[in-house]
Amino acid sequence: MDVRQVANVLELIEFFADRGRAATLAEISRHFGWPRSSTFNLLGTLVNRGYLYEPRARDGYYPSPRWAQLIDRIERAAPIPARLHELLRVLWQKTGETVVLAAISGRHALFIDTIESPHAVRYSAAIGKMVPLHVTATGRALLSLLPDAERLSLLCKAQFERHTPSTLLSVEAVEEEIAQSRRRGWFESAAEFTPDLGGVAIPLPLQARQLAVLVAGPIFRVQPNYTTIAALMQEEIARHTGDGE
Repeated sequence: MDVRQVANVLELIEFFADRGRAATLAEISRHFGWPRSSTFNLLGTLVNRGYLYEPRARDGYYPSPRWAQLIDRIERAAPIPARLHELLRVLWQKTGETVVLAAISGRHALFIDTIESPHAVRYSAAIGKMVPLHVTATGRALLSLLPDAERLSLLCKAQFERHTPSTLLSVEAVEEEIAQSRRRGWFESAAEFTPDLGGVAIPLPLQARQLAVLVAGPIFRVQPNYTTIAALMQEEIARHTGDGE
């Protein structure tokens, strides 16, 4: 469940990112349907903390460089290794499909780096997108990295609801699919969460992080090539993560 005040700040920053220019209190209040007094308090707090400023007097508010400084410090403290982005780039070039680097975030897989397919019909996967662990190839690849007790604990908290006719609907079904995928060496998705979407996911053999790579696209284009895509991914993963760090 979202904390409303936190969600409001995040939505405000996304609003500025889309708008690309300053906005007045009245424009922000009208855009979100927020009470003017609440909008005034929110903007005032961000101004007082140095996160918003007025590029021109009485011409509206805009995020300050303080956001960029903080993000840069966060990224420099725990960057995504350049070779993992290079892995995505190579897979993108060789498959022509959308490629994703994902990590566990609670009961979801969080997309932390992506490159989208150049095809008009493609899987749209923005950085920050979250998908349930138990009903996606990416999620099950990540779950396979966890100790048995930790994985079972997460699965017991999952919400098993039918998204498509092929959705797995029990802890036992997910555990069996993970076991089969481990034996096969890769994880597949066949429209279990998103209709008409197929994909191949493989966990990365890293010591410091629990990550997985996904290649995904329209099921009519991807499913006939699962084995070929998986072999290519295994080869490139070995080449880009050879020392396991």
